[in-house]
Amino acid sequence: MFDLLEKKPVILLLLAAVVIMIGTTVTMIAPFKWINDPSQKIAGVKPYTPLQLEGRDIYIREGCNNCHTQTVRPLVADVARYAPGSTDGYSKVGEFVYDQPHLWGSRRTGPDLARIGGKYPGAWHYKHMVDPQSMVPKSNMPSYAFLKQPLDSSITERKMKALGFPYTQGELDAVKGKTELDAMVAYLQKLGNDIPWRKAAVAGPLVGDLKNPFAGNAAGGVEGKKLYEENCAQCHGKDLKGDIGVPLAELKKTEGEIFTTIYQGLDRLGMPAFGDTLGKEKVWKVISYISSRKGEK
Repeated sequence: MFDLLEKKPVILLLLAAVVIMIGTTVTMIAPFKWINDPSQKIAGVKPYTPLQLEGRDIYIREGCNNCHTQTVRPLVADVARYAPGSTDGYSKVGEFVYDQPHLWGSRRTGPDLARIGGKYPGAWHYKHMVDPQSMVPKSNMPSYAFLKQPLDSSITERKMKALGFPYTQGELDAVKGKTELDAMVAYLQKLGNDIPWRKAAVAGPLVGDLKNPFAGNAAGGVEGKKLYEENCAQCHGKDLKGDIGVPLAELKKTEGEIFTTIYQGLDRLGMPAFGDTLGKEKVWKVISYISSRKGEK
């Protein structure tokens, strides 16, 4: 039979095309249909507001999806990195019912953004978009300071109607006078924020005596300074006098309380948990450095 097909290339090509189309339908076309099926919707996942939708369009326009994915794969390494502390933090179909087109991406030149919403305060994103290296020193992301230009909201309502998203006149009015940067930040802060994965994303329970093993250890404070500059200075200032975050030089908390905050994070203030990335020993070294600077004017 195969010998016969080889002698009739036209038939062979037609059969090959049929097989390819079947494979394409099963692996690509059908899943896209299922993902936008309303029955797959996760409770709590809401349509984009006018400002968030404008931000999403700018995200697409600037090609952000070429460097950033928006999907946490069900792999141990992915879940540990992008949904730390969660055993069920990978992306689900129901998260994307309002996404057209989908922005899962395939390359991670930059980090995955599926869970970026709420991880940092809005002020962090504004500074990061304008000057990425000021917040992430080793980043190779270019500056997007030009997004401070006025947002064109002339067809925002038409976009909302085309996608069937609910909106109010107040939401449309709120878009007027905003910048493209405002829209981008609003979009980023929505990503992953409609699902409850973050409630489980804690580095783990803290047990035992929270006593600093590096208290009075000068070497620990020196290493703590380096760790502080790499992980904390972007929000709390190089001099610990505050910026996006609170001034640590004047913080009226015990070392144990500071450790708990750094290790487990503080969602209501957009303070990410550092327990999984730094570990207890390095967190204590950071605290040693902070303690050595407390009270400075």
